[in-house]
Amino acid sequence: MTTELVTESGDLVTYAARLVRAVRRAVEHPTGVRVLSLLDEHGPLGISALAAADRCSQPTMSGTVASLVESGLVTKSAHPHDARSTLVDLTGPGRAELARVRQANGREVAARLTRSACSTEDLQTAIAVLRAALDPLEKGSE
Repeated sequence: MTTELVTESGDLVTYAARLVRAVRRAVEHPTGVRVLSLLDEHGPLGISALAAADRCSQPTMSGTVASLVESGLVTKSAHPHDARSTLVDLTGPGRAELARVRQANGREVAARLTRSACSTEDLQTAIAVLRAALDPLEKGSE
């Protein structure tokens, strides 16, 4: 591993995080959208697993999930392998809300890119780089 690769990879993380923060400032994200995204990525999860994935406390996640259930964006059902716990899953409206937020995020980034010298090909390369960095991690967690 070269020093240049490490430095450039660090820059990738830094600028990806800055872009996410800039988009969050510009686009209204409803409470719990991270939970919707986690459920979309991982499928149904228990409260403890959601809390661990979101790096928050179990009581905090319980409150967020309760709000999302009340809004109709997720459901809670009995865990098939552990009668003491429940599974949280996306509903149709939850998927629709996540799609709406992702479209709004996309419009914000697209507006930023139209003001830059970046081409569609540049964007496709950036997406490919991010996917390549994530794919080995996702395969290892299955």
